[in-house]
Amino acid sequence: MPEKLHAYDTEVTWTGDLGTGTSTYRAYDRAHEVSAAGPPPILGSADPGFRGDPSRWNPEQLLVVSLSQCHMLSYLSLCSMNGVVVTGYTDRAHGTMAETADGGGHFTEVVLRPEVEVAEQGMTDKALALHGDAHRVCFIAGSVNFPVRHEPVVSVRGG
Repeated sequence: MPEKLHAYDTEVTWTGDLGTGTSTYRAYDRAHEVSAAGPPPILGSADPGFRGDPSRWNPEQLLVVSLSQCHMLSYLSLCSMNGVVVTGYTDRAHGTMAETADGGGHFTEVVLRPEVEVAEQGMTDKALALHGDAHRVCFIAGSVNFPVRHEPVVSVRGG
């Protein structure tokens, strides 16, 4: 069976010209907008360590949250198909990036820490096991070249 292709169109618009463009490294702001047809724009900047605005999303955060979202959505789908009733889900993901001597860098890992609440005690083992399956089917995790680990915790609603 042929692969089913999906296309994603986005737009990034730099809004950080302070009057002299990129005449020097310190002469411009890293502000930009990320947009696509439909959702509201995301206000972006660079990481504060690279002269960015800490009140705006940076690309590194967006990569980590993309992995977290994909894992959650894959996981919830698998739970619904496997009789696990999830009543709450929070992930406090953590990504680590290493800068290299040549001015570049790369992510070394992302750790997902989902805290899942299920409806009944008898669902906890399956709820834990489905994280491995969710990782395998997550489109974003399958697209990166660094480890994505998960450290799930499962509790029972009202327990």
